[in-house]
Amino acid sequence: MSDEIFREISLKIDRLILLIATNSIKGLRPNDAIQVLGEIGLDRNLRSRLVGTTPATVSVRLSEAKARKAKSAQKPKPKKKKKL
Repeated sequence: MSDEIFREISLKIDRLILLIATNSIKGLRPNDAIQVLGEIGLDRNLRSRLVGTTPATVSVRLSEAKARKAKSAQKPKPKKKKKL
């Protein structure tokens, strides 16, 4: 396979990825969209481009989500009161 053909195929695959990613986040809030795009394997630069923000903002949102998840895992569950 020649380099030119490989580049053309690669470009078309990249366009398909963008199309699928764009459709997968329609109607989602930016924070949720960032999470979904990460789950499908996109890097923070591409996520930021699709969500309309900066890569730094994506990193901050991911860090915040990680902290929320850790905090909720640490919360003790309230004890149920026994019925008499």
